[in-house]
Amino acid sequence: MAPFQFIKRPSPFNSKLGKTLPVFAVTQAHIEIGAIEATALEWARKSGFKAETGSVLLIPAPDGALGGALFGLGKNPSVTPFMTGQLARALPEGDWHVETAPLTASRIALGFGLGSYRFETYLKPKPQGATLLIPKDANATDIKRQLAGVFLARDLINTPTNDMGPDALEKVFRDLAAHYEAKVSVVKGDDLLKKNFPLIHAVGRAAAEAPRLLEMRWGEAGAPKVTLVGKGVCFDTGGLDIKPASSMLLMKKDMGGAANVLGLAMMIMDAHLKVDLRVLVPVVENSIAGNAFRPGDVYRSRKGLTVQIDNTDAEGRLVLCDALWYCNERFEPAFMINLATLTGAILVALGNLHAGLFSNDDALSEKLLAAGLTTNERLWRMPLGKDYDKMIDSKFADMKNTGGRHAGSITAAQFLKRFVKETPWAHLDIAGTAMGSPSDEINQSWGSGYGVRLLDELVRANYEA
Repeated sequence: MAPFQFIKRPSPFNSKLGKTLPVFAVTQAHIEIGAIEATALEWARKSGFKAETGSVLLIPAPDGALGGALFGLGKNPSVTPFMTGQLARALPEGDWHVETAPLTASRIALGFGLGSYRFETYLKPKPQGATLLIPKDANATDIKRQLAGVFLARDLINTPTNDMGPDALEKVFRDLAAHYEAKVSVVKGDDLLKKNFPLIHAVGRAAAEAPRLLEMRWGEAGAPKVTLVGKGVCFDTGGLDIKPASSMLLMKKDMGGAANVLGLAMMIMDAHLKVDLRVLVPVVENSIAGNAFRPGDVYRSRKGLTVQIDNTDAEGRLVLCDALWYCNERFEPAFMINLATLTGAILVALGNLHAGLFSNDDALSEKLLAAGLTTNERLWRMPLGKDYDKMIDSKFADMKNTGGRHAGSITAAQFLKRFVKETPWAHLDIAGTAMGSPSDEINQSWGSGYGVRLLDELVRANYEA
């Protein structure tokens, strides 16, 4: 069975062994010592090719036709291990293979595939471009699965809210579950109040499309329980504390946590990993209407803690906390991870070079950091503590939903932590990395899918039965 796709697109790979043009991936040292094919070497030296990182030099064949290409790896290829993503855009249309490269076969193919991504739903389609032969010693099935997971996340983030509102996101959720025969349940609209998800309801009730909690279960009973929660705010006006226009322009991305969770779930199910998987996505649109929740309002959460609304633009933690407490009540997972484009503060702190990691468990944190090094998706562990916790205390309720101007990403994490028991838990704030990426060679798109491969590596390395 082929991996699930939200948007159908041709494969960036070919299978035309013997009918493809060669790429010689080289450093300057290879040219200096003559460690490549003679024709390519001669052309490189005559052209003054320095093998700078990402540089491409096309090589003519004896008859004047295109004969191949040189691809520069720079001085230290290990610094940018997926740099072959640049080849997908730099090579002319045609079928190619990598003849020589001091990189692993899997990284050659995966980098190329990730760099091939284009989002053209609302554009006139362009020619496919270059395709690459997957090296024989690479795991083609796993590479294609990783691309499908990342591309699903990117597609969902890049699709504008008029086509990716709560109803549409639920349909993708159901279609993904049906593809892998997973079970789905949905609590929607006023049923959220009846079934005790009051904060999800409060945030989303002013929108034209009803708020809801999506739940998916797949896998084997008795296998390690893996629980994933993704923030699904399909659009965030900021509510009555309305965002400025420049910020609101970006807010179709505020369901990036949900998008990444679905991409990861796809990879787990497609690989038939031996886990008991639960996926929770609270889906809302934070809109403005006469029934919108207000600054100063106090609501009782699913846990029973009362929450004072200091700012309606701090809505993500509200929808997540009901879902997190539900997970704690019902699942007793081996670990629980939530992903969210939660705070602008994490972007101020870390830029788009790292995602923020907050956790109540040192062992889980170390595993996440190690997985990030493997996939080149970097995390930076941020602090949690009682002194920060005091910043969200309220005079009028058990807590408030913001901690003031300072330490914004930390106080948001402290808020979520109050809805987690002793279960090993991690909160990944991907507000800086969900759009764009420090690894430009593998992502010229807006939505990045950052963290999908990282969490797949975490599950495979540590939690599969």
